[in-house]
Amino acid sequence: MTQRTHGSLARRSLPGVKAMLAVASGKGGVGKSTVCANLALALARRGLRTGLLDADIYGPNIPGMLGLRERAAVGEDGQTLVPADCRGLRVISMGMLVQRGQPVIWRGPLLAKMIDQFLFHVAWGELDALLLDLPPGTGDVQITLTQAAPLTGALIVTTSSELALADVRRGVEMFRQTEVPVLGLVENMGPFVCSNCGHPIEVFGAGGAARLAAQLGLPLLATIPLDAALCAASDAGQIFADIAPDSAAARALDDLAAAVHARLTQAAGAAGAPAPA
Repeated sequence: MTQRTHGSLARRSLPGVKAMLAVASGKGGVGKSTVCANLALALARRGLRTGLLDADIYGPNIPGMLGLRERAAVGEDGQTLVPADCRGLRVISMGMLVQRGQPVIWRGPLLAKMIDQFLFHVAWGELDALLLDLPPGTGDVQITLTQAAPLTGALIVTTSSELALADVRRGVEMFRQTEVPVLGLVENMGPFVCSNCGHPIEVFGAGGAARLAAQLGLPLLATIPLDAALCAASDAGQIFADIAPDSAAARALDDLAAAVHARLTQAAGAAGAPAPA
C-alpha cells in the first residue's frame, strides 16, 4: 500500500494490506455497522482476503453482530493482537477487550492510541481489503484515521431521512478535506415491502439518497431495503446470508460488494498498486 501525506503528517503504510476502506455515516442510527459487517462478509464470500476493524471504540457492536464471544488473543510477542475469525473474515474490536456492557470512558489521546494499536499492532496478515467501521460523525477517531491510515477510500451509509442526509454532506466534506476519496453512498433502510400486499413503503423518505448522491457527484452504490430479518440477524449474532440468502436485502448487499470490489480495483490501478484479488 502506497504512503500518502496530509499536510506535514505522513500516513503510515500497513504492510500486506492492499486496500483500506472506511465505512462511515454522518449520523448514528442508520445501520452503518450492520451494512459494514455484512459487506465485509460478502467480500469474503467473493474470495477476497478481508479484515474488519471495529473503530467505534465507545459503541463496539461488531462482535455481537457476528456472534463473536471470545476475547482477543495476544500473539507470542505479548504485544500484537490476533484477530478473531468469522467465516474467514478477520475481526478486531474493543468489544473483544472489555467485558460485555462495560463502558469505555476515554478522551482523545487514549482513543488515538487504541486506533494505532488496532491498525499497526494486529496480526492482520495478507489482506485484499480491510474495512474500518467508523463511529458516526466527524470526531477524534475519524480525524486520527484520516491522518494516520493510508485509506483507499470511504463509503458513507445513510437513510433517505432529511436529518441523516444533512449530516452526510459534512462527512463527505471531511473526507475531501483530508484527501480521502469517497467511493459512493449507500442507502440503508430503503423501501419496506409489505409481505401481504407487496406494496413498498418508504419509511424514511423516498429518493433522498439518490438525489444527494447526484448533487455531490457521487454514485449511489446500493439501496438496501428495510428488512426485519436483517435486524433480527444482527441482534442475534447470526449471519444474515444464512437466514435469508434470496431476500432483496441479501441481493442488495451482494451487489454492493461487487460495486465496492470494482472500485477498489479501479483505485488500485490508478495508484499503481496491486489490485484486490
